[in-house]
Amino acid sequence: MIPKKYRLREREVAKVLRKGKPFFSHNIVANFVPNKLPHHRFAIVLGAKNVINNVERNTLRRRYYDITSQYLDEIDQWFDIVCVCKKKSKFFPKQDESLKAFQNDIRFLLKKLME
Repeated sequence: MIPKKYRLREREVAKVLRKGKPFFSHNIVANFVPNKLPHHRFAIVLGAKNVINNVERNTLRRRYYDITSQYLDEIDQWFDIVCVCKKKSKFFPKQDESLKAFQNDIRFLLKKLME
């Protein structure tokens, strides 16, 4: 889990979704906007259609923040990044295949963004 200063609030998430430039993967869309802070900030939007219950949603959210903690010190330019899961995609954190697909999509989008 990353500290709160690296996470976006709900109002900031709406701003990024409204003004951000998207990157796409199979199951996730990442929107980003440059910020003036000396670090990246992250958020993820997981809907009820993507995950069965709140426990699994929180598990995926924590996994997302663990993955993004590796990208906090990338220096080229600082971004606010919001990942939104597509409606058609279903994630099951207890199944290894589903969890690996989620992690691979997040890593792919972050690497693409940091290039």
